[in-house]
Amino acid sequence: MLPHSSELTPSAQPSRQARRAAGKELRQKVPRSHHSHWQPPVDRPDPIALIEQSNQQRIDHLIPIRHYRMMQSPFTLLRGSAVIMAADLATTPTTGIRVQACGDCHLLNFGGFATPERNLIFDVNDFDETLVAPWEWDLKRLVTSIAVAGHDLSLPKQATSDAVLAAAQAYRMAITQYSQMRTLEVWYARLDASLLIEHAPDEDTRQQWTQMAARAFSRTSDRAVAQLTERVDGQYRLIDNPPLLYHPPNQPEYFESIQAVFEQYRDTLQVDRQFLLDRYRLVDAALKVVGVGSVGTHCGVVLLLDDNEDPLLLQYKEARPSVLEPYVGTSPYSHEGERIVSGQRLMQAASDIFLGWTSNQQGQDFYFRQLKDMKTSIKVKGMSARRLEDYAEICGAALARAHARTGDAAMISGYLGQSNKFDLAITAFAMTYAQQVEQDYHALVTAIQSGRLAAEPG
Repeated sequence: MLPHSSELTPSAQPSRQARRAAGKELRQKVPRSHHSHWQPPVDRPDPIALIEQSNQQRIDHLIPIRHYRMMQSPFTLLRGSAVIMAADLATTPTTGIRVQACGDCHLLNFGGFATPERNLIFDVNDFDETLVAPWEWDLKRLVTSIAVAGHDLSLPKQATSDAVLAAAQAYRMAITQYSQMRTLEVWYARLDASLLIEHAPDEDTRQQWTQMAARAFSRTSDRAVAQLTERVDGQYRLIDNPPLLYHPPNQPEYFESIQAVFEQYRDTLQVDRQFLLDRYRLVDAALKVVGVGSVGTHCGVVLLLDDNEDPLLLQYKEARPSVLEPYVGTSPYSHEGERIVSGQRLMQAASDIFLGWTSNQQGQDFYFRQLKDMKTSIKVKGMSARRLEDYAEICGAALARAHARTGDAAMISGYLGQSNKFDLAITAFAMTYAQQVEQDYHALVTAIQSGRLAAEPG
């Protein structure tokens, strides 16, 4: 286990030049070429056992849906099993430089979303596993996801390798750029979607970003309300669509419990946002299945109305300990929801104004956020080799910006250097580890076929 430290920034920093030199010296301890290696240790945990372990304390009848979603492809397994790769990453070389890490940094955990000013930006957008951890782990998971996606898309091996390399190079070049910027410049930096479109290198890339922006602007709260709610006897309520969205059998008691956690959640918001939220009243709550890895955890939707009967939808998600915790130490936050919210605010250029946390009487931690408010991600299915490479490059740059906010960009930049030596090493790792994901996927399918794990589409 790596030594735990909740302190990201020391009180007295050496000069930028000295920190860059210190990063360069780390190459003697951890040569960049060492990042290319992946060989499963002889005592590697059984990946199916890790999945079973992560199923503990989930909603029983939803667990087969999780398995079904994970078995669709090696990429969906990767998405839903951060616990497996966390255990593997803990056996790989690290420089010892830590950042606020995403913890589940695959290419579908990036996307477009609206800032409070209603501008569309591109950034990391999932933080359930966030924790202070080695910067390499986020980057290795990102590039692995690109390699696995390329295989799922049946792209030529060289094209997939080129996309992985593009992400690694973009990260290195961006972290170097951020290491030369003033602190406030780094903090204010953001990847604006309009600029991505304007400066796209070719028409195909421009079309990709334009389509993503169009999807974001169409995925408004009003659209979600139209899809998920109905009027019954003149009253708004959430539409039952079990098992993906449903009111539990004990709905009156459940609604009362959600009211209690909602009031506690309100107190974690800034005063101005508390004032805004007070304009609404809670009228309904229901459980909702989301994502792949989160299936089976206690997640749901609350419907609120203001005095004009204008609706607002918020999502609440159970906050469980990060999969990184066994390897980097416990979070400095005793509340898992606060850990997630704080990590998101640290890493993102702009965060949801309704982001907050709470707990229920059973001791489960939760966090709240808006549901489907101009949020979108890339459509991997059908991507061309060129589009995957372009998207990988932007993801690498976005991750570098997030890491530069909380980590020592100068030291990381000094370690990475100006050549492509590290880029090539981590590309080799991604291509090799993608084969490990493929093997784990076949183990999952076998476990389902043998009856060890249940799977159903729901």
